Amino acid sequence: MSGAKQFTETQRRILSLVQGDLPDVPDPFAEVARQAGVSQEEVLELVRGMKQRGEIRRFGATLRHQKAGYGSNAMVAWYVDDEDMPRMGAFMAARPEISHCYHRVNCMDWPYNLYTMVHAKTPEECAQTVAELARLSGLEEYDVLKSRKEFKKTSMRYF
Repeated sequence: MSGAKQFTETQRRILSLVQGDLPDVPDPFAEVARQAGVSQEEVLELVRGMKQRGEIRRFGATLRHQKAGYGSNAMVAWYVDDEDMPRMGAFMAARPEISHCYHRVNCMDWPYNLYTMVHAKTPEECAQTVAELARLSGLEEYDVLKSRKEFKKTSMRYF
């Protein structure tokens, strides 16, 4: 027998509904429960239990920045001294213009180890935000990576 988690048919039905976009209604989990033919508590219990057991790391929203009115974005790769990473990571993560903030290992000729996704309404506003972040953080080594083309933006689908 493999180590893969076995789900009941009801659990598979619930998970198949919550892995995509949640219904755009005041009580989305009640609507998921209705569609799955179960109680809202069963839906919440399944998701909470999976989170508590470490079977899923998070359950959250995905920002579709263009639909939210942000027409420009950029991934900014920053160089941060290791001892300053906790402070700089917290500073960047607290900024409302940043939707993603990751610490990664730098390698070879690429010195950057902190990555932020900055969103703005215009390319000029995006550039101003990056300049402000650099000024406020004191970080001088960074590179702005702009997307040329988006090929795919979807979440994993398991069922």
